[in-house]
Amino acid sequence: MAPATSPRSSSYADDAAGLGRGRAAAFVAPALVLVAVFLVFPALWTLYLGTTDYRLTGVAASRPQFVGTDNYTTVLGDGEFHRSLWLTAQFVLGSAIVGQTVLGFALAWTLRDRTGPLRRLVEGLVLLAWILPGSVIAFLWIALLDRDAGTLNALLGTPGTAWLLDHPMACVVVFNVWRGTAFSMMLYGAALGNVPPSHLETARLAGASTWQTLRDAVLPRIRGHVLTSLLLVSLWTFNDFTPFLITAGGPDHRSEILSVYVYRTALGDGRLGFGAAVSLIMILVNLVIALLYLRALRGRSA
Repeated sequence: MAPATSPRSSSYADDAAGLGRGRAAAFVAPALVLVAVFLVFPALWTLYLGTTDYRLTGVAASRPQFVGTDNYTTVLGDGEFHRSLWLTAQFVLGSAIVGQTVLGFALAWTLRDRTGPLRRLVEGLVLLAWILPGSVIAFLWIALLDRDAGTLNALLGTPGTAWLLDHPMACVVVFNVWRGTAFSMMLYGAALGNVPPSHLETARLAGASTWQTLRDAVLPRIRGHVLTSLLLVSLWTFNDFTPFLITAGGPDHRSEILSVYVYRTALGDGRLGFGAAVSLIMILVNLVIALLYLRALRGRSA
C-alpha cells in the first residue's frame, strides 16, 4: 500500500515547481525581449508601412495615407520586380545551391584525411574569406576586377576588360561563392566525421569509384546535413546585400537582386511604403523556401 502524501509535502512540491517555473521565465525573458524588439516589432512595422503610401519626403512623409493592398498589387505587376526576382533566383541557385554547396563539400571531402600545414593553410584561407568584413572584401574584389589596373586582367593578360560592366551577375555569383564556401565546408567536414570508416573501407575494397562511394556510402548518412546547409545558405544568400558594395545593382540594373531593389526603391527613391511591401513579399518567399526544405527533412525522417 503506497504511503499517503501529506498536504504539507504537496505544498512544498508545488512551491518548488512554481519557483522553478519563475526562474526559467526569468532566464527566457531577456531573449524574448530581444526577439520582440529586433524581430517581431520590425516585422509588424514593415507590415504596417506596406499598407501606406509613406515616403521619405513630401506630404506623405508627415501624413501617410492608408492604401490597403495597392502597394502589393503594384509590386506584383512591376516589371522591375520580376526582373529582380529572376536575378535573385539566379544568384541563389548559382552561388548557394550549386557553388557553395558543391565547392564546400569538395573541400571537406578532399581535406577529410589530410593533416599538416597544407590543411591548415586551406582552411585558414577559406575561413579568412568568410570572417572579413563585407566592405573589405568588396574593396578587394573591385581591385581584382578593375578594368585598368585589376589583378585579374594582369594575370590573364586581358587589359581593358571590364568584368563588372560586361559580366556583373557572374561576378557577384563568383564573389558570393568565394565568400560563403567556408560555412558549407565546416558543416560538411563535421558531417563526414559521422560516416563510419568501415563503410568507406568496404566501398574501397569492393572497387567502388569515388562517385559510387559518395552515392551509396556517404550521402545517405549526411543527407540531413546537406538539407540543413542548403536551407541556411539559401536563406542567407536570398537576403544578402553585400553585392551592392561591388556593383550597386548595375550596370542598368543587371545585378539588382531583391535586397538591392528594396534599398533603391525604399531609400533611393524614397518610397518606403512600396519598399516595405517588397520586403514582406521577400519574407513570404523565405517562408516558402524554409517550408520546402523542412518538408524534405520530414520526408527523410519518415
